[in-house]
Amino acid sequence: MNNLRIGVDLGGTKIEVIALGPGGRARMRRRVATPQGDYAATLSAVAGLVAAVENELGERGTVGVGIPGAESLASGRIKNANSTCLIGQTLCGDLETLLRREVRLANDANCFALSEASDGAGRGAEIVFGVILGTGVGGGIVVRGHILTGVNAIAGEWGHNPLPLPTADDLPLPACYCGRNGCIETYLSGPALMRDHAVRHGQTLSPAEIDERAKAGDVDCEATLQRYEARLGRALAGVINLLDPQVIVLGGGLSNLQRLYRNLPACCGPHVFSDHFYTKIRPPAHGDSSGVRGAAWLWD
Repeated sequence: MNNLRIGVDLGGTKIEVIALGPGGRARMRRRVATPQGDYAATLSAVAGLVAAVENELGERGTVGVGIPGAESLASGRIKNANSTCLIGQTLCGDLETLLRREVRLANDANCFALSEASDGAGRGAEIVFGVILGTGVGGGIVVRGHILTGVNAIAGEWGHNPLPLPTADDLPLPACYCGRNGCIETYLSGPALMRDHAVRHGQTLSPAEIDERAKAGDVDCEATLQRYEARLGRALAGVINLLDPQVIVLGGGLSNLQRLYRNLPACCGPHVFSDHFYTKIRPPAHGDSSGVRGAAWLWD
């Protein structure tokens, strides 16, 4: 195995690269803005970052890439991507042509989960579920150190299941961009939390602002966060009943709400089909670096 692992996080607004040495030590990081709507320029940007890393370190490395979508197992083309210029493209093959080597590609939530399972908050666990709570809601599953992809390449995509056991507080079911109503993502993303507070309490606040005001005693903000935690607890309990992971790691911007780690066990527990709730819910050990680190770990 090559001693240099290069990971690329191909996001909608930025492309980040990391170079990991033996033991997962970060040797170099760099990022550039993602060319908007320009597939050829995106390919060029990725190739340029890889070349810059190898030139600076004087080594050739393996390359793994995380994307906000999935590679179709039927066609090899990208599907379900937030970065729409990637959809329908043979991204992996095109990068292999440019970089003149094999490239490994995975969904960015899968990369996040792999990073945390490899040397992060889920290290040593047999089953790790990595959750993205950000602009959208995604997930990745790692079993015994390996990403679970699934026959449709959608394993872990819990965000487009219906919110379990909706209550009166959850109605009417919000419309989702996927064409359905009441998806988990429409309740648990960052924008969803902001929208819920605005509709209920007439103020447009960021999640961080809602959290700070709740700490200061704002009863409306506290109520909004309690609704959010109850919904997240029910949604995660559904995952636990299927996968029974030892560790769930939260990522994305909402993973910075420290109260979640105190409150979620009590929110999940009543909905888990067991006499005791053992699953650990943890913050990411590598923060917003987990996705790009996980791309590099695709070559472990």
